[in-house]
Amino acid sequence: MLCKETGITAIGICAVYDIVIVNKIYPIDIIKLLLFKHSNKKFNNFIKDKNAVSRLVILFFIAIILLFLRFNIMRFSAPKFQAVDNPASFMNSIFFRILNYNYIYCLNIWLLICPVWLCFDWSMGCISLITGYDYRIFVVIIFWLLFGMLIIYTFILHKDKTLRYIIMGLAILIFPFLPASNIFFNVGFVLAERILYIPSAGYCLLFTIGLYKFSARFFLPKAALLAYIMLIILLFTRSWTRSSQWRNEKLLFQSALDVCPLNAKVHYNIAKNAADTGDINLAKLEYQEALRLNPNYTQAMNNLGNLLRDDGQISKAINLFKQAINLQKDFATAWMNLGIAQSSLKQYKESETSYFMALQHRSNYPDCYYNLGILYLEQKQYDKALKAWINATRQKPTHRRAWTNMILLLDDLGKTEEALRMANTALKFISDHAAIYFNIANILGKKGKYEEAEIQFKLAISKNPIDPMIYANLGITRKSICNLF
Repeated sequence: MLCKETGITAIGICAVYDIVIVNKIYPIDIIKLLLFKHSNKKFNNFIKDKNAVSRLVILFFIAIILLFLRFNIMRFSAPKFQAVDNPASFMNSIFFRILNYNYIYCLNIWLLICPVWLCFDWSMGCISLITGYDYRIFVVIIFWLLFGMLIIYTFILHKDKTLRYIIMGLAILIFPFLPASNIFFNVGFVLAERILYIPSAGYCLLFTIGLYKFSARFFLPKAALLAYIMLIILLFTRSWTRSSQWRNEKLLFQSALDVCPLNAKVHYNIAKNAADTGDINLAKLEYQEALRLNPNYTQAMNNLGNLLRDDGQISKAINLFKQAINLQKDFATAWMNLGIAQSSLKQYKESETSYFMALQHRSNYPDCYYNLGILYLEQKQYDKALKAWINATRQKPTHRRAWTNMILLLDDLGKTEEALRMANTALKFISDHAAIYFNIANILGKKGKYEEAEIQFKLAISKNPIDPMIYANLGITRKSICNLF
């Protein structure tokens, strides 16, 4: 309940269950009490029932506590979103903003009825905005006419034996959706299938009641049952297919292209997955497509820049990093990557400035300190390099490359004792890193402590038994031991 806003709505559902199912209080009873000051026997008994009232009071205070804890986690400030996350929320016209929200409600209902269009992300142009005359306006009107009829039915009808369950179905359908409705606060998504998990239970309950009423009125129980079974099989097949897509990132991202081919984020994720699996050419093409669809996509610029830099196209990479920074001044990762690219062109002053800018926007950035140390090492500013790597290990004690570089640099500078102390300190945090034992063994070998070095080489082999360099140096050490005798 503290992680997702829909969780707290379970409190409201429990309250509705207590009032409607347990105490059999209908909405019409509450309306009569409020408008006509008239209350029936059941309502009076409910008011007098201390257990029922105490349950509702407890639920109310639980809701208050959960809300307080949730806001405390958020530091009592609303999260900030970009226009690409939820474009309707950034529309200037209140009328069209509300109209687009209502169209999104229609799409959510359609996903419950016919879950064909399923996508892991619906932002960045998946759903075009209604900005003028559009046939989708009629979809919104029809939706509210049908939904309004259902609401009126629950408030007017009193003697129907299924009414309580209809109200319960509506409560389960509506309450968990409220946090995602943009009514109380703006959300950072357009559509999110996860918010329909609990409402789907209410939809299933309403569907079952409707099927029951249909079969009872038209005397087609067998035909209705057969249709119901076929629908279950169809939905089961769809769920099976969708679940198989979620098992594999590549399949998941590719499936989104059929639903939202104009979504830049879909192409971004396909590119990222392709880069991770080594398909660099596909990654470049997909990043470029993402940027074509959304020219201000800074993350895509940054990642494409990294690929171009690794491919030797440094100038193009620098241009992309600079574009990303111009669009997002506090983009620390782009600043760091710009520094790496500038360093490869021997533009040391510019590179140092870029690293400092990255650290200015993100003070806790161990990778940036590590790269800053590499920059100083290339310029033979060894003290500065050591200080940068020390900062990296302070912020991230398990930063293996920073520890290894410090040990090697101290050894190269002839500070063997200090290098050994640094290595032993590193083992407190990364005791499973073979390179540390390997470096200790090499230092001990240089000092003529071959037997101690042999022990360290064996420890390195236990951590990484497939590194041929360790075996080679161990062989040299054993030969040195034999020469002593």
